[in-house]
Amino acid sequence: MVAVERYPDDPEAQQAAHGTMVWPEKDVAGSASMGAAVSLRGLTKRFGALRAVDGLSLEIQRGETVALLGPNGAGKSTTVAMLLGLLTPDSGAVSVIGMTPREAIQRGRIGAMLQEGSLMPGVRVGELLDYTLGLSASPLTRKRLVTMAGLEGLERRRLDRLSGGQTQRARFALAIASEPDALALDEPTTALDVEGRRDFWANMSAYTATGRTVLFATHYLEEAEAFASRVVIISRGQIVADGSVAELKRDFGVHTVRFTCADENTSTLERLQGVRQVERRGATVTLSTTDADATTRSLLASAVAWHDLEVRSATLDDIFVTLVGKQEEGGK
Repeated sequence: MVAVERYPDDPEAQQAAHGTMVWPEKDVAGSASMGAAVSLRGLTKRFGALRAVDGLSLEIQRGETVALLGPNGAGKSTTVAMLLGLLTPDSGAVSVIGMTPREAIQRGRIGAMLQEGSLMPGVRVGELLDYTLGLSASPLTRKRLVTMAGLEGLERRRLDRLSGGQTQRARFALAIASEPDALALDEPTTALDVEGRRDFWANMSAYTATGRTVLFATHYLEEAEAFASRVVIISRGQIVADGSVAELKRDFGVHTVRFTCADENTSTLERLQGVRQVERRGATVTLSTTDADATTRSLLASAVAWHDLEVRSATLDDIFVTLVGKQEEGGK
């Protein structure tokens, strides 16, 4: 976690020294009494015969970093678009920081970074930043915004001459120009290199540590596992899982305990605590279990003669594939 500092006398110099955003701290306790940062209630959106979002309800509290995961066509981008007021739900309601999406955007309370939509060709980076800052009631300084978004040295470059990673940085600058209370990000680290992705998430950690809120849709499951305080998995427009990574692993994960054993009798192994399935290939035994720790302790206490023990915990990728697969099968 990046240490969060209060505004110094020279925030730009402080940022240059630390390489992270410096955000003013929010009164988390006070803002909590104002309700959830984001509230989606019974959202439904159809495109012809396709029901892209199907009765989706979700509340995101202030200070949370929530990853929205799902396969292509699951309804992630449609959900984000309704959150931002870019699409009107066929039914249901949206509240952002206690107001409508339009009000939240007009007041600079929520910022967005979307996959779709191109930046204005021929316009220079600095010109776009000045225009955006001029629309905000309480904007950052241009110098500070450039530092925060990592756009140093690019202010005179035309937007259509930026690389993919530089374009993502410019999009991010537009999202944070008003110092919003919440950010909605759709695939935010696409086209960023490893260092750029690392710096981005370090800055997001600093942002949410001040009581602000992030909702991000991503295909990078390792980012969701590493940086999200909460993961929401959707498929066919519905939520199929919601919780921290640890909770999802506990509730939906299947772990494996693998070892070598000459004894072909599997009855003892089937009775080990937590074991759901026993698979043998030659002398190699693989136990599928809902609790790897309990199974391992039970194995150690048994009379089974084993060696070369290997324990593998379920990953978020495993859980994602399992849950989405079940939803897809159920929808056929």
